[in-house]
Amino acid sequence: YWDQENHLCLSSKEETKETLLESAASCPSLIASDVPPSPSGAAQDFTLSLSNIQQREDLECDFGTDQRYEATWLDNSTVKCSGVVLSTAQRSQVYHLNLRRRGSFTRQLEDIFLDSPQPTKVEVYNCGVGSSDCSQCWGREDQGHLCGWCENSCRPRDDCQPITDPCPAPEIHKISPLRGPTEGGTLLTVQGRNLGQRPAGVKIFIGDVPCDLLPQHYTVSVELVCRTGRSERDGVEFVRVDVNQSGTGASKEKFSYLVPKLLSMEPEKGSRAGGTRVTLRGEHLDIGSQVRVKVNDTLECSITEKTDEMIECVMPPALQALAESVAVCVEFEDHPCKNLELSTIYTYEKNPTISSIHPTKSFLSGGRTITVSGRGFDLVQSVTMQVREIGQMDCLVLSSSTIICRSPASTQSQETSVQFVLNGVLYTGDGPSSSDNKQEEEDGDLHKGHFLLEYVEDPQFFTANKEKLIKHHSGEPLTLIINKVPSDLELMPEEYSVMIGSYPCNISFHNDQLFHCTINGLLSSSESELPVTVQVGNFHHTIAKVQLGGSELAIVVSIVVCCVLLLLCTVALVVYCTKSRRAERYWQKTLLQMEEMESQIREEIRKGFAELQTDMTDLTKELNRSQGIPFLEYKQFVTRTFFPKMCSDYEKSLVQPTYENDSLGPRVVPETHPLLQDWQATNTTRPNIEEGITLFSTLLNNKHFLITFVHALEQQKDFAVRDRCSLASLLTIALHGKLEYYTSIMKDLLVDLIDASASKNPKLMLRRTESVVEKMLTNWMSICMYSYLKETVGEPFFLLLCAIKQQINKGSIDAITGKARYTLNEEWLLRENVEAKPQNINVSFQGCGMDSLSVRVMNTDTICQVKEKIIEAFYKNLPFSQWPRAEDVDLEWFDSGSNSRLLQDLDNSSVMEDGRKKLNTVFHYKIPEGASLAMSMKDIKGNTLERVKDLDTEKYVHLVLPHDELIETKKAHRHSHRKKVLPEIYLTRLLSTKGTLQKFLDDLFQAILCIPPERPPLAVKYFFDFLEEQADKRGITDPDTLHIWKTNSLPLRFWVNILKNPQFVFDIDKTDHMDACLSVIAQAFIDACSISDLQLGKDSPTNKLLYAKEIPEYKKRVQCYYKQIQDMSPLSEQEMNAHLAEESRKYRNEFNTNLALTEIYKYAKRYRNQVANALETNPTARRTQLHHKFEQVIALMEDNIYECCSEA
Repeated sequence: YWDQENHLCLSSKEETKETLLESAASCPSLIASDVPPSPSGAAQDFTLSLSNIQQREDLECDFGTDQRYEATWLDNSTVKCSGVVLSTAQRSQVYHLNLRRRGSFTRQLEDIFLDSPQPTKVEVYNCGVGSSDCSQCWGREDQGHLCGWCENSCRPRDDCQPITDPCPAPEIHKISPLRGPTEGGTLLTVQGRNLGQRPAGVKIFIGDVPCDLLPQHYTVSVELVCRTGRSERDGVEFVRVDVNQSGTGASKEKFSYLVPKLLSMEPEKGSRAGGTRVTLRGEHLDIGSQVRVKVNDTLECSITEKTDEMIECVMPPALQALAESVAVCVEFEDHPCKNLELSTIYTYEKNPTISSIHPTKSFLSGGRTITVSGRGFDLVQSVTMQVREIGQMDCLVLSSSTIICRSPASTQSQETSVQFVLNGVLYTGDGPSSSDNKQEEEDGDLHKGHFLLEYVEDPQFFTANKEKLIKHHSGEPLTLIINKVPSDLELMPEEYSVMIGSYPCNISFHNDQLFHCTINGLLSSSESELPVTVQVGNFHHTIAKVQLGGSELAIVVSIVVCCVLLLLCTVALVVYCTKSRRAERYWQKTLLQMEEMESQIREEIRKGFAELQTDMTDLTKELNRSQGIPFLEYKQFVTRTFFPKMCSDYEKSLVQPTYENDSLGPRVVPETHPLLQDWQATNTTRPNIEEGITLFSTLLNNKHFLITFVHALEQQKDFAVRDRCSLASLLTIALHGKLEYYTSIMKDLLVDLIDASASKNPKLMLRRTESVVEKMLTNWMSICMYSYLKETVGEPFFLLLCAIKQQINKGSIDAITGKARYTLNEEWLLRENVEAKPQNINVSFQGCGMDSLSVRVMNTDTICQVKEKIIEAFYKNLPFSQWPRAEDVDLEWFDSGSNSRLLQDLDNSSVMEDGRKKLNTVFHYKIPEGASLAMSMKDIKGNTLERVKDLDTEKYVHLVLPHDELIETKKAHRHSHRKKVLPEIYLTRLLSTKGTLQKFLDDLFQAILCIPPERPPLAVKYFFDFLEEQADKRGITDPDTLHIWKTNSLPLRFWVNILKNPQFVFDIDKTDHMDACLSVIAQAFIDACSISDLQLGKDSPTNKLLYAKEIPEYKKRVQCYYKQIQDMSPLSEQEMNAHLAEESRKYRNEFNTNLALTEIYKYAKRYRNQVANALETNPTARRTQLHHKFEQVIALMEDNIYECCSEA
């Protein structure tokens, strides 16, 4: 009984009051109502209906949280809770609404609630959880969740007004399985994003074949399951998903329709009891979602293993009604077996029968050979012997009538029964009765298939007289007599063996009580005692030990051998002492020669060390960092990078221009290039060529045409590597205004290249530039990295070049051979101690408008070298292209008497040395310190001598002869007072030069391998992420492979090219000697990017030894750089496209794209038929009539109006 007044449950009517309720139906209760789902955090009101309410009381809404809401009475049976805010961090959460009485009840501590026979549930949903894409967001509408997709996230619809954008096109990430039969029926699972909001709006196709969607397996937006339709032919097609109002998405993987074939089955027969493991071989046996092997259409062969070419299964037992031969068929996707190519015949034969086992006794240690006799064992593939309460052992089939098993070990003597498992089926003896099975007939207690086996104690053995130690002389035959304790085992001689140490003892005689074993060979061991062990099955027992002793003959032989050895040692000692005294005298003589040579080496090293300590300070002071850096314009950087050979040939073809007078002296006409000039149609231009170029440009902007075009050209054998690089660069120029499109083409071609490389050796990818896409990648990196190169790397790179040039000029340089005192390259090292002194001269340049300058030269400099240093001093703030040549200026020296003398490399005062004319130097003219010289432009061009470096080395000489061997021989006679010094001693100058330049090189590498926060390399991040994505798709997990890909795509493809060719970036003079030094620096950078450790030795080249100590630190910088790039926030396609669009806009109209299109057309014309055939065989190209458009371009360009009209 319920007391309404006190809210108590009473057990009797003794305290009966008028407020007592006697039934549950009369209790005040909350009437359940349906409440629509509401978004998380939104305020809402709840109106609740009550029943059996006699009087109003204070109530509040309780949702199971800490927050309660006051219930306001609307009438006598309705209350309202206002401003209720419920939140959830889950996708959806259900709250239970209860009405709680307010007030204090002294007799009870718990809260008092109104009855709620059916709970009122309030569902609260969070649009931001569990809806990762647009379709998942809108698909929640079926659950009552009013969510909408806006600003790339799922939000309540009230926050997304107005809603105008549809969902993006569907994306397919994975399909499974990838193969199926042409009959269809395969359950194809498609996983991805934005795969629709509900099944009704989704359609799936495999090529043109529809795939029926299964709504019961549909997961909104992320997973579809469909049943493939029948295909008329086998083939490979993409999977396509069409979603209403969202578009179409295609899979990256292809689904294959295949025709399976069954070629053979082995074995073709087995026992009626089943369990036979058969192997079916054929083609495409693991395709589809379900494969079964049917036996006679009613039974099923249990599949244990399945591959493309093989199915292994276990045959079922035969039914009584079955004939001996049955059909075995491979069934795909529940399609009945109608194809004879998937069927074969299997024969059930009589079950094997076991007639007896022998012996019927085993010793406790086990391991005794049990022979099983019977028939039909040729049908048995596996046998297991099970011994009741003891264990089981695998057996071996010897023939169709014999099986051998090993008995397991037992802990006690007992009688037990044995059963056999044949082919995984317990043998029950259900085969035809055999009169030979006497054992079963005699033992009526044994069931069919059970055999008796008795365990007895292990056998016991001992030697004659029970000796434990047997003495034996080594070298003599040994025969042991071993006694047996009588037992019921009836052991045969072949069942036991005897070992003495590691030597087997041959059993020569045997009876029931004893046997003999003999060893006729020599017993030898490092141990003095050898154990005698008897082995029977698993039973091993050592019964005695054989003690080996020596004989008198052995002692005599040992004494003789020792005497002979002592005599030989005495003779050897005498010979050794004699030769040692001779070697000592020779060593003293050699040591004196080495000390003399060491003193010469020490003197050279001391000089080199002093230079190493002082050069860094001198060079830092002399470098003029205030001068402007002569960067090339973007268009010149691009043409030199894209067309290095073409630019080199073009520069050589330029005619030397006429100099003009200005405030800074002579100038050179700036470099131009055909691609930088405007394209103007001449009078001879065909009337339709401009229209043809426009149409051809439209075709190149079609992705299907361009990719087919590139592949068609690369398949031609006469399309050389130079043609491929040229085509790639021309395409880059033609598409420079659409870098987003150019990038997508490059990525598609790279995917094809990765697919081709992944099947062979993926580490070799991008190693060279032998394909169009590899050169396109080089050009793409050059475009994207130009700003970073100019703003971050340009200054330290230019300072390094200046440092190299100044360091080279600080020492002597041979004008003929190019070898110098200071260098990084051993081949360009001047391996002689040429005495040279620096001196300053005052030079004025007539017509320059500048005061005279003090120029530092070496007294070993030729006149041409002096001119070059003077020109550099006057023109150092101008680009090199505006400098005059040394051949086009005259240099005069004014001595103290105001007399002038024209200085030349060769004149009447030149001297002869070793049959060669020696070039004139500052020392030759005896020009003193502080002398005044004047430089002026030559009045007449063309009357000068050849350039010094082009002079014949057989006729002229500067510092050293070209062949060091000859000069050493000749000088030895003329300068006998000079000590001969090894040329290798001057290799220390390489270290001196390296130490001087080290700071500048470290600054350059730091600039290349750093990520400035204000200018992060977006292109590098984007491309490295692309490589990682491609590696993941192909299951390439080797970090070394990814490291090599990144190295080949950026450091070795871009930075090494820039390091070796500074003329691509700056308007400077790259001399041959500077090129040799940059090759050493580039090699150090290449070694730093390599993953393999350098294997260096004394014969290693000096260009690798020079920076061997710094390479490990550089390697860490490279790895850290790759890690920093990987840790950067990923770039979306939209962000990268915006960056590329900005690059295109920044350098718009810089190039003659029409000329580039004309050059590309020449390739199209040359391979017209091959390109046309490729377009015809491409289904997409054929559907969009690209072949006809291509022929129309040919017709317009060749001015064939009739062909153009016919093609149209």
